[in-house]
Amino acid sequence: MGKTKETFGQYIRRRRMEKQFTLREFARQVGVSPTYMSQVEQDVADPPTVERVRRMAELLDEDVDELIAMAGRLPEDLPEIIQSRASEMPKLLREASGLTPAQLEKVQEQIRKLKEKGDK
Repeated sequence: MGKTKETFGQYIRRRRMEKQFTLREFARQVGVSPTYMSQVEQDVADPPTVERVRRMAELLDEDVDELIAMAGRLPEDLPEIIQSRASEMPKLLREASGLTPAQLEKVQEQIRKLKEKGDK
């Protein structure tokens, strides 16, 4: 049987302990109460706002976008990006859905190259 995927709370607790933060100190630096932080780690409270998840990522040396996604949140810049190209962006995301991480990296590289050519 496969390995069970950690929840957001379990992951945060494990990483916090690896970084040797006490619950109180971590909560203080994130800007939440220790009680709330404990509830998040026990998966009895919803993850905090994107801004606070971003702070957690900084403290734990984690990828911000990955931690935001793990928390079930959406980075604050994405809705505006999607709405600015309301017809093209959803189509692009649907086409990209199902690609492997390696394939997505190739797509990102192609996009960077296209943008560079546009600057010249």
